[in-house]
Amino acid sequence: MFFNGFLDFSNFLSLFFFNGWSFLETSSTCHGINSQIIWFSTLNSSTMVARTVDLRSDTVTKPTETMRAAMATAEVDDDVLGADPTAFRLESEVAKITGKEAGLFVSSGTMGNLISVLVHCDIRGSEVILGDNSHIHIYENGGISTIGGVHPRPVKNNEDGTMDIDSIEVAIRDPRGELVFPTTKLICLENSHANSGGRCLSAEYTDRVGELAKKHGLKLHIDGARIFNASVALGVPVQRLVQAADSVSVCLSKGLGAPVGSVIVGSKSFITKARRLRKTLGGGMRQVGFICAAAFVALKENVEKLDGDHKKAKELAEGLNQIKGLKVDIAAVETNIIYVDIVEGSKITAEKLYKNLEEHGVLVMPKGLSRMRIVLHHQISSSDVHYTLSCFQQAFSGMHQENGSYSISTSRDVSYS
Repeated sequence: MFFNGFLDFSNFLSLFFFNGWSFLETSSTCHGINSQIIWFSTLNSSTMVARTVDLRSDTVTKPTETMRAAMATAEVDDDVLGADPTAFRLESEVAKITGKEAGLFVSSGTMGNLISVLVHCDIRGSEVILGDNSHIHIYENGGISTIGGVHPRPVKNNEDGTMDIDSIEVAIRDPRGELVFPTTKLICLENSHANSGGRCLSAEYTDRVGELAKKHGLKLHIDGARIFNASVALGVPVQRLVQAADSVSVCLSKGLGAPVGSVIVGSKSFITKARRLRKTLGGGMRQVGFICAAAFVALKENVEKLDGDHKKAKELAEGLNQIKGLKVDIAAVETNIIYVDIVEGSKITAEKLYKNLEEHGVLVMPKGLSRMRIVLHHQISSSDVHYTLSCFQQAFSGMHQENGSYSISTSRDVSYS
């Protein structure tokens, strides 16, 4: 199938390396017909990275041409003074999608969560109940404590990202013990739940937590960094998923692929307080509309791409799980996140595997001594998925060599997009 020579393919442009074979495609025109010339050779792949498939996170995407054009032509004004029309358009659109009264653009999901927690927990020494494996608790620098004086009360996350309702209720402090205990003010959920592999919280579960919060006079905040992924995976509108929440932080630079930013949503009074806290934290950006313009494009164009991201994630997970030495919980892959474990006793170490993948341009996120995270996004193609699988396979077992020449199994129908 493969040889030193030339083949014509149409509508196809990329550069591949498979264990020493290089496939270099260049454009050509012959008799008025556009075509692609693919050149095969046996160059040493270690001398050159064939392509980059960045699977570290969905935050690594580059702005599209449409985003760049929108940024260049965005109508802007001073947003600290509440006068930037493009920022207001984005905030209003996210508020409408989530079914909340108002929105506020912030620089990041971490800032969005911090502001939300501080609005709800406006007295130092207040307490928030949240998952022990949640993003707020683990990856946000302890900001709710160091900046806000808010005490975290972690409850065990189940494998699906939920917390047991009974466990949440037990964690709520008895007001009669306020002399010695922090005062519970807030419950936080995360949907989809990143550390659980992008698992989705159902609307019914969230409703139950919301009912519990109301019963005890508490507020409910949802870290919706990938709420659109959850919505698409569950087939449930975002508004329904966050209906029970008093506030939501919606990240636009993860699954949706915007270059920067999140929008927090809630009641008008909540957003008024949030705006003041944003200024306190140094988050008041002046002509921020040019950034919001790109985020608005992401909101309008990339939601429909999420289902494809999820399907490619499932395909990649199934392929990785078939490689001897790797293990993936296929059932846990509900959205765009995959956790891959290196089986104990495997001949390859995690460090060697990461190095091997990186040499071939495949970037993943190490998550411990024998675990890695892979995240799909709209700039990962089906071709990238198959290339990644081939690189993993090569790292563990090498390419199958027949009659002195390399061959690639054609049992999988490769699609390039």
